[in-house]
Amino acid sequence: MSKAFEIVILSGKGGTGKTSITAAFASLAKHAVFTDCDVDAADLHLVLSPDIYRTEDFESGAKAIVNTDKCTGCELCRDVCRFSALEFKNGIPVIDEYACEGCGLCSIVCPVDAISVHNYNNNKIYFANCRFGPMVYGKLGVAEENSGKLVSKIRQYARELTRQHQAEIIVTDGPPGIGCPVISSVTGSDLVLAVTEPTMSGWHDLERLIEMIGGFKTPVFVVINKYDLNEEMTQLIEQRLDAMNIQVIGKIPYSETMVLALLEAKTINEFDPAGYIAGELTRIWETITFTIKQHHKPINI
Repeated sequence: MSKAFEIVILSGKGGTGKTSITAAFASLAKHAVFTDCDVDAADLHLVLSPDIYRTEDFESGAKAIVNTDKCTGCELCRDVCRFSALEFKNGIPVIDEYACEGCGLCSIVCPVDAISVHNYNNNKIYFANCRFGPMVYGKLGVAEENSGKLVSKIRQYARELTRQHQAEIIVTDGPPGIGCPVISSVTGSDLVLAVTEPTMSGWHDLERLIEMIGGFKTPVFVVINKYDLNEEMTQLIEQRLDAMNIQVIGKIPYSETMVLALLEAKTINEFDPAGYIAGELTRIWETITFTIKQHHKPINI
């Protein structure tokens, strides 16, 4: 079996409707695996309501731990901590796990070896089945880091799931912005669908995202969400993208129906299957699948 085709839905900022569009694609896709790589604020599962069958810890770095029985209260550890992660309460050292960076300097200077540094497992990877197929997603713990590594691990598991389920495509709800988790989401993917809004800030965010994706030579399609809130700006974005040889494959109008669908934990194509937005999202998905068939000739997507 050939490698599954990986499509990543991204946006230059949060709140553009990226997850709602990804969820709609999930309802339309066949023989697909779904992932949520927005590990800092995963929410695709809120719509797809997955049944989790396995959970895996993911190491995000290291944290200092104090053996209070050995501590003599010299407070040298507090004096050298650059992150203000140590304080003494009634002569007992207390470490703020959110402030600690796991650098280990406190353990080095401790004269009685009362401090040790251990790997910290505060991130989670979830394996599940949703009503549309297999799903894997992750959640970063509070104040945790290494989200790029967590994204890479999730994508690795997604590819394994495609082999297990003989799936032809991976649909990924990617993180917003252009940072490390976005780079991890794009690396090795086959197509990016960028979602934007008709505002000047939306255009600048999209422009930065396209520039970043260009470094990977990954094809990009664009969808303009809530395009009718500023049709003049929509036209300007289309013109600028046309000059960059980037195709706008869909424009979705503003509608409170999208909100009502989310309140019932349904995709727009389930909530209002005969509506205009559901029809437009179906047409966008058909454009994407046509592109996939041109490149990979999958059996049935």
